[in-house]
Amino acid sequence: MMSIFEPYTEWVVKGKFRPSVELGKKVSVTSDQYSLIVYHRVMDEEQDKDIVVEVADAVLNKYKNISSMSFDKGHWRSENKALLALEIPCVVLPKLGKRNAEEEEEEEEEETENNRIFKHLKNKHSATESNINELDHRGLDRCPDRGFFHYKSYIALGVCAYNLKKIGKKILENRLKELSEQKTAKAA
Repeated sequence: MMSIFEPYTEWVVKGKFRPSVELGKKVSVTSDQYSLIVYHRVMDEEQDKDIVVEVADAVLNKYKNISSMSFDKGHWRSENKALLALEIPCVVLPKLGKRNAEEEEEEEEEETENNRIFKHLKNKHSATESNINELDHRGLDRCPDRGFFHYKSYIALGVCAYNLKKIGKKILENRLKELSEQKTAKAA
């Protein structure tokens, strides 16, 4: 038990320099090409590699035309990649540890079409990391509510607030663009 007040708390180690020890719950988020979070899951004594297929199934059931999916190295398991490849045309799931010849060829420096797509999607994965960072900075680094049910509700509300902020920002950008176009049309 990590907390007498919140017994569902787990020991979360990120493997990063600061903080070296972290207590809480892991949350998995899946975002689309517009950086909107389309799926989230509070993991209960699970590792990233254990939930890959379940997350992919949930997203595939909701959205039919998925052309690619990318994960970080913590999600690596050979079975995961094989199962995802059956449903999704381009799966970016970098291997944790030393790669074999086939995996090395997939990620090598030579410019082939598949390699270019793989690198592009692998680089875009950092946008998901920034989504997680923004969630932390918007209040999900600490939960003021008590109990696991309330914790999960707090996470869901945080995800909704994040998406609403992204949508509102895009609406404002479009409106400002329209106003500037109208202003230049009047001036001309």
